[in-house]
Amino acid sequence: MEVDRLVCAGTGLCLGTAHGRMRLDGGRARPVDEVVGPDDAVLDAAETCPMEAITVRDAATGEVLAPLR
Repeated sequence: MEVDRLVCAGTGLCLGTAHGRMRLDGGRARPVDEVVGPDDAVLDAAETCPMEAITVRDAATGEVLAPLR
């Protein structure tokens, strides 16, 4: 999971959606761990981010799993 911290507005929506997977750091979202499993909560956080600042990729292939465009 990647967060574009220049785009992130720090709404905290992702913290509620992917509880325990994200944290706020300096008013912007950041993944708790460098690599996280793409469970439904993580995918939902990327899909519902109002700024589209979160991208979830397959670690092996680099394929974008969310948000789907």
